[in-house]
Amino acid sequence: MDLESIKHAYRRYARYYDRLFGPIFSSGRRMAVQRANHERGQRVLEVGVGTGLSLPEYREGTFVVGVDISRDMLAIARQRIQQADAHSPRALLEMDAQRLAFADSSFDSVVAMYVASVVPEPERLMREMQRVCRPGGTIIIINHFASQHWLLQRLEQALRPLSRYLGFRPDMALDDLPKLPGLERVEVCKANLFGYWKLVHYRNGAVPQEGAEFERWVTADEH
Repeated sequence: MDLESIKHAYRRYARYYDRLFGPIFSSGRRMAVQRANHERGQRVLEVGVGTGLSLPEYREGTFVVGVDISRDMLAIARQRIQQADAHSPRALLEMDAQRLAFADSSFDSVVAMYVASVVPEPERLMREMQRVCRPGGTIIIINHFASQHWLLQRLEQALRPLSRYLGFRPDMALDDLPKLPGLERVEVCKANLFGYWKLVHYRNGAVPQEGAEFERWVTADEH
């Protein structure tokens, strides 16, 4: 997959995404936000924010930054927060999750819901999430991972040639998530329908390098 094929896929999905995936993914979204946003006043980055379905779940007073590569999905997310009673500061930015334009240690928590099997390079995604998360912070990933059932495995493998059209890799394994130095996996649990999707909870122990100021990026809200 490449970024252009991903953009094309989610241009098709944008209009129908909430109806198709909103109810199915709702419990996973709540689980992710509860673990990432456990107190007020946190700075949270949501990578692959999509149409913004998760935004109402965050605690009052949380500063939430959402990024996505799909301009069409972000347009719906912006409509959502304009129509809602906003109780938390929010910024929505068009951005490649593999090249996050934020300083090191900018966020207390970083969340990626249903993104790991979408990006072309999952290891680069993980490294960027770790880089922008403060030491001791929380990183949450929710994703579908390859089934352990032989019949479902064959179906997922058969669908792999359609990845560019689908907009995600249907046979990504949990072990495909890279094991990075300083990133401690503390929990893996079932999420959503029949446990077909899993939540992976990390604690970031890495000490980041110096970078630019956080505030220079979050002010560019509507690009």
